Amino acid sequence: MFDPVRIRADFPALHQKVHGKPLIYLDNGATTQKPRPVLDALAHFYEQDNANVHRGLHELSNRATAAYEAARTRVARFLHAASPEEIVFTRGTTESINLVAHGLAARLKPGDEILLTEAEHHSNLVPWQLAAQRSGATLRFLPVTADTSGFDYSRLDDLLTHHTKVFAFTHVSNTLGLLTPARELCARARAAGAISVIDAAQSAGHMKIDVQDLGCDFLAFSGHKCAGPTGIGVLYGRFDLLDSLPPWQGGGEMISQVRYGASTYKAAPQKFEAGTPNIADAIALAAALDYLESIGMDAIFAHDRALAALAHRELAALGFLRILGPAPDERTGLVTFTMDGVHAADIVTAADQAGIALRGGHHCTEPLHHKLGLSASVRASFYLYNTEEEIGALSACLKKIHTLLA
Repeated sequence: MFDPVRIRADFPALHQKVHGKPLIYLDNGATTQKPRPVLDALAHFYEQDNANVHRGLHELSNRATAAYEAARTRVARFLHAASPEEIVFTRGTTESINLVAHGLAARLKPGDEILLTEAEHHSNLVPWQLAAQRSGATLRFLPVTADTSGFDYSRLDDLLTHHTKVFAFTHVSNTLGLLTPARELCARARAAGAISVIDAAQSAGHMKIDVQDLGCDFLAFSGHKCAGPTGIGVLYGRFDLLDSLPPWQGGGEMISQVRYGASTYKAAPQKFEAGTPNIADAIALAAALDYLESIGMDAIFAHDRALAALAHRELAALGFLRILGPAPDERTGLVTFTMDGVHAADIVTAADQAGIALRGGHHCTEPLHHKLGLSASVRASFYLYNTEEEIGALSACLKKIHTLLA
């Protein structure tokens, strides 16, 4: 039976007070807390196996290499990739998407189009802006519906055409909490001859992902948003397409041969991992995935959605909040809102005094906020260790804030 109270015992950071109040951590969309097995994996590596990978012949290097490559295999299994060679370790979702956008830009030309959605995180917008500037390609956008409940998929026939070379979209919107029909969108992209790129930063730690079932060409996520460490991310790429991309950075490890005049490169994924990789955090990411799957991704997804639905209903009942995104039972594990007459920063600051960690601002979706006529909003985002009681505490806190500040 899924028990968030028992799960909380595994997360040391949750057992503290903030401003004299028990911590209620509702900023999981920005980063999640780390369970003891992840912390132990980090400590074990640095205490026992600390050495560089691939290049050494001594025992510590052999152990480090084995653990690092085992982590790659673990991630491949987590995503149901066809092979570990389809997994590249990066610093996070941002670097993963930049790698793809940089590589594909060389293939684009004036007249080509890159299709995004109006709800993309800056990490899945700015890299494509740069690619468009380099290549002369044009950016197009699938619009958000007027009620922010989803995207206007009726526009796909007009937007996704033979001119479209890349369709990059979020799996779960970090602002609206909506889940896109990724399998269908990837199929539509494939039929149009476009490459599909999924930003899974907000989904990978919350739900089961099968890249072969989705039919995506690329998918990216960050370790720190799924109970793993910061500074480690993943790029999945269908191998033939991934290996066809040019190197992202040059240096040691990614080379086959180096001469003064030119170099040759290894195949993917090593081609994209120049220099000493983030060994410890890759190993700890594998520990995080072990931990999540020991609980069950389907159970985590159901728990997060139930909390979001409860929060949506309780906050909507207050009567003084504007809640963005789909209906309660159609959203994933977050709720974003505004309060008339009170700036998001003031709400988050006041909530912090009550020990509640929220996120205020434009959540790296500034163009979406401008479209909605907003400068900022407040986001409460949930994870496997959050409870219904914490939703009640949030609702009570917002009542007090409205009384004092509105």
